[in-house]
Amino acid sequence: MSQRKSDTLKTYADLMEASGLLMEAALYGQEETHPDVLTYDSREVKANTMFICKGAAFKETYLVSAIEKGAVLYISERKYETGKDVPFLLVSDIRKAMAILANAFYGSPWKELTVVGVGGTKGKSTSAYYMKAIVDDYMEETGKPESAVISSIDIYDGKSRVESHITTPEAVELQRHFRNAADCGITFAEMEVSSQALKYNRVDGMRFDVGIFLNISEDHISPIEHPDFEDYFTSKMRMFAQTDHAVVNLDADFADRILEAAQAAGDVTTISQKDENADYYAYQIRKDGHETKFSVRSKEGEEDYCLTMPGLFNVENALAVIAAAKILHIPDSCIHSGLLRARSSGRMELYASKDKKIIAIVDYAHNKLSFEKLFSSIREEYPDYAIKAVFGCPGKKAYIRRKDLGTIAGQYAQKVYLAAEDPGYEPVEEISGDIAQYVQAQNCPYVMIEDRGEAIRTAIEESEDRTVILVTGKGNETRQKYGSEYIDCPSDVEYVQKYLESYDQIHESTCRRK
Repeated sequence: MSQRKSDTLKTYADLMEASGLLMEAALYGQEETHPDVLTYDSREVKANTMFICKGAAFKETYLVSAIEKGAVLYISERKYETGKDVPFLLVSDIRKAMAILANAFYGSPWKELTVVGVGGTKGKSTSAYYMKAIVDDYMEETGKPESAVISSIDIYDGKSRVESHITTPEAVELQRHFRNAADCGITFAEMEVSSQALKYNRVDGMRFDVGIFLNISEDHISPIEHPDFEDYFTSKMRMFAQTDHAVVNLDADFADRILEAAQAAGDVTTISQKDENADYYAYQIRKDGHETKFSVRSKEGEEDYCLTMPGLFNVENALAVIAAAKILHIPDSCIHSGLLRARSSGRMELYASKDKKIIAIVDYAHNKLSFEKLFSSIREEYPDYAIKAVFGCPGKKAYIRRKDLGTIAGQYAQKVYLAAEDPGYEPVEEISGDIAQYVQAQNCPYVMIEDRGEAIRTAIEESEDRTVILVTGKGNETRQKYGSEYIDCPSDVEYVQKYLESYDQIHESTCRRK
């Protein structure tokens, strides 16, 4: 199913008028035309396409190309002189219009799924994949297909599995993925819900069966994201108005304000590692070898759980999805088995040299809260190891990260290696130099090596005694953004494996000579 058969160009014009967004319409006798494609990407256009003109970088040549390929209608905030009587809808807000059109075109496919949304500054992707592991065990038990997932790591919708470039796709792609999932017989979907998605209407018109909110700290503050923390915060809080069952972490900063906003949801379930009055309270959190064990107290009683993914801080993510799974009446057996095997690609992936002197951990940590949790946890879990860090910051956005990450890394690490991390249009040397001043302020040595592979190789080769090397920001991503292009490259995981293997070969031969 691509769209409802009754949807014609007139249907969409009427929809825009009913929403109060329509400023002008001209259908030129094409009222009963049934469009087959909805897109804002001129490369996707073919016969019978509704084409959306959006974005600050939109060029009229994109529309010309779309018309030449068979676009039968364009939706825009301004009128273009196409030289042809091409039907158009002029709207006052293209982003709001796009969400409404996407929902209508794909027949509100989210209604055919149980959707779990995850919001917060840190832990969204890990929690989404914890939830997916639990749900997939439940699906296997009931003979149903693997669940769909939409995350900052990758997207799976039953028809394809692709690497992500942004946390939450635009409304057109989002509803397309939901439609694919529903058409494939999938009944559950987990998704990360970003502040940008909420601010810019990507999830408008849909609801979350369960909405998890983990935590919040200052992030994504820049001229092209959020002008200040208050805008970031209020954008995040919009999720609750679209949520049937909210799960709220009482340990989060601004918990009182978050709880107040959560009242917009159908009901609220609380979690905590500090407040015993929470609906789900985690306690006796401990390391047992390579496992993290903890107990949970709720109205159902007390239960012990185990995680095999490294990081004591992941108890927060696990506790949230335990609450969500209980709300959805998923059996305890699936919760236990899912958490035991749960992994998130590029999250807390641990690799060690054969002599165990070098431990390299690849993680997506890229903001203040995730850095604080990661570095403090590693110091606690590996008290006899030195810490080194390899990271960078993206170009032209989230400028506060440069100070935060440089300061935190400088406080914990014995040396910092600053490398490229999606610099976009900003020179890597400038980004690294900006971070370096904050590393240096903590009296921590640093070196700037633009090539990530070289930075990782150098960090490993310079480590002799017991050292944990934290390689953060890119995880398992296989592309770097330079300018507007995504350049193929090995992932941090591949680099770590390659250079640890070289380390092993060198040290094995040294041991043999001795």
